[in-house]
This record gives sequence, structure tokens and C-alpha cells, in this order.
Amino acid sequence: MKELVRVIATALVDHPDEVVVTEKETEKTIVVELKVAPEDMGKVIGKQGRIAKSIRTVVKAASTRDDKKVIVEILQ
Repeated sequence: MKELVRVIATALVDHPDEVVVTEKETEKTIVVELKVAPEDMGKVIGKQGRIAKSIRTVVKAASTRDDKKVIVEILQ
């Protein structure tokens, strides 16, 4: 999941070298944290959060085979 989020985020932003993705795994969930440059936050979130919602939807679809809930957090 970490690599999937990294690929999507680097395609969206102007500063792909500043994209940092971390992953924390527990027994039933995986939390993927995404950090981008401050000027790229709008590009990752999108109007009314549409891009962020789309990223979460794609990751959720990719995680169905793992039987774990995946949470994507976008951090400042």
C-alpha cells in the first residue's frame, strides 16, 4: 500500500522529491501517512477533498485481498 500511495502522490505534485509515505501496521489495520510539500497540499487534497477521496478509494480497492482496513492520512 505504501508504494501505491507514493506512486499516486508523486504523479500529482510539483515537488515529487518531498513526498514521504510511512506505513504503520497493527493487527487489523494499516495506517498509511502521506506528507507532501506545503505548496502541494491542495493538489493532493483537491477541490472539496475529491482527490484525497479518490486516493483512499483506490487504496481500499487494492487492499481487499489483505483482509485489513487501510486508512490513508494526509499530514501537514
